[in-house]
Amino acid sequence: MTVNDFLLMRHELMLVAIALILLITDLMVKPAHKSAIVPFAIALFAVQTIVGFLPADEGVLFGGMFKTTPLISLMKNVLNIGVLIILLQSWPWVNKPENREKMSEYFILLFSTLIGMYFMISSGDFLMFYLGLETATIPIAALAAYTHHQTKSAEAGVKLILSSALSSGILLFGLSLIYGSTGSIYFDQVAAVYSNAPMQVLAFLFFISGMAFKISLVPFHLWTADVYEGAPVNVTSYLSVVSKGAASFILVLVLYKVFFQLFDIWQNVLYVISVLTMFVGNLFALRQQNMKRFLAFSSIAQAGFILLGMMAGSQMGMTSVIYFILVYIFSNLGAFGVVAAIEASTGKILMSDYNGLYRTNPKLSLLMMLAMFSLAGIPPVAGFFGKFFLFTSAASAGLYWLVFIAVLNATISLYYYLMVVKAMFINKTDTPIAPFRSDSMTRLGLILSGLGIFVVGFWSQVYEFINSLSVGLF
Repeated sequence: MTVNDFLLMRHELMLVAIALILLITDLMVKPAHKSAIVPFAIALFAVQTIVGFLPADEGVLFGGMFKTTPLISLMKNVLNIGVLIILLQSWPWVNKPENREKMSEYFILLFSTLIGMYFMISSGDFLMFYLGLETATIPIAALAAYTHHQTKSAEAGVKLILSSALSSGILLFGLSLIYGSTGSIYFDQVAAVYSNAPMQVLAFLFFISGMAFKISLVPFHLWTADVYEGAPVNVTSYLSVVSKGAASFILVLVLYKVFFQLFDIWQNVLYVISVLTMFVGNLFALRQQNMKRFLAFSSIAQAGFILLGMMAGSQMGMTSVIYFILVYIFSNLGAFGVVAAIEASTGKILMSDYNGLYRTNPKLSLLMMLAMFSLAGIPPVAGFFGKFFLFTSAASAGLYWLVFIAVLNATISLYYYLMVVKAMFINKTDTPIAPFRSDSMTRLGLILSGLGIFVVGFWSQVYEFINSLSVGLF
């Protein structure tokens, strides 16, 4: 391999190097100085994020198993931004006394699962795709059970690994049918011979079922709320944002590049799943009082909205999906950042605990309001533009009834997102959360989330840039 070949894998190789550096550092640092690992790890990943935006060539490695294009690099950079914000917001939690002895494990596991997502997004065949998927899944289960001394966290880890094992088995069976019916596992070769033969349709249904587990699509969503509630808040935000974003990226790529011959079939399948996912996510979110479960069902509903862009089957649909995920990252991390800051300082996690929050912590209340407005799609914040482009792409494909159903669900979601705003600004209580000041790293993470909610929405060049990179697929 030449130097240029290595540069094609710069995201993956740099992250592997960072994980090894942290592992060696953990072995060499004295227990009294363990806390220095946290800023060191964040600084290393900040460098990784910056380097990811440097210009790079596109190419193919390992006989077509690994591919990189400007669009794929953009997807990885979007994930990097989300992970960097999560790391900043994790500062107070990782530095807790009970986590101090194993803080390096948190970063190594987090980076390990991100490496898997990198390979999954860059995959050129189903073998690399599956290896990346499994590499991304197993460390997430360990992260969900990170605070294993707590019953709910250990339970979350067990539920996640069992659900992932089942979904991986279903997915792998689908991949075996694809190989058996086409004689190849390479995306380009499979796409050239794929048709609507019964076995190939069945293979696709197994594939989409396995991927639906990863994105929490109904009826494959049942693990989501329990795992989100039991896992630490920062791990929950990673599951909700980065993991779901990576799975959505690779799903839309595979649908467009491999299964486009079955467009009429998978459009109908996604139509039904989208409607069910939006309704189930929104209706169950109405009942939640625990903020982590509330955001879990909110993320399920948002996954239903993402499918609108996928069903368009066009460049506009591809662009709207990537743009919406970028918006979703900033919006959801803003909400999870506030939840994490409050839980780290007070241990409170219920929606009723937020009553009167504006009186004591106005800045956190304002950021949470912006995040809720963005998730609800209220103008002029970024979430409005994200949903607008998704609805537009679906309408351009003639899916008018689906757009109507999506607008109806957006109206339902508006109610429960405003419940949080009402609790903070209108509901009164004699015992509001006492004023507190978060550490500088947490504040930086919250500021980046707030800026992203505004900048991505108002800076139209973001959408135009994503659209220009999507041209190569069509």
